[in-house]
Amino acid sequence: MKPVRKLAALLVLSSALMMAQRKVNLHNMYERVICVVPMVGKGTADDPRRPMFAPLPGKEGPRADGIMAWSFVLSDDGNMAVVEFVARDRSAFKEILNAGRADVRSFRKGHDQRDDIEQEFRKHRKNFSMDELRTVTR
Repeated sequence: MKPVRKLAALLVLSSALMMAQRKVNLHNMYERVICVVPMVGKGTADDPRRPMFAPLPGKEGPRADGIMAWSFVLSDDGNMAVVEFVARDRSAFKEILNAGRADVRSFRKGHDQRDDIEQEFRKHRKNFSMDELRTVTR
């Protein structure tokens, strides 16, 4: 009878371990939008050169309802940027997703296919890979 109990306990324990969730990779947390946007800004302290839609650096931290983090890679000509924006809620991307501009192209990470995203961005940066974008939040 004891071997049966040991076997049953072992099966219960191993099934609990197999069902445990893995941690989410920091590169995949929160809502993310990847887009090609023009570079804006005069390059001054008050108006730094940055990708369109990127929040200006301020004294306050990121707003809970806004863009929390972003990173970008310049296009080969330096006039455009491939950007990854991160927010807690997709509503923070409303302006980006509804831009309606020919020079803004956006994709939702985890929703659109990686190959489609890379193909579009290679029009602006030769040999672009999604691995170049490393936006990490905590």
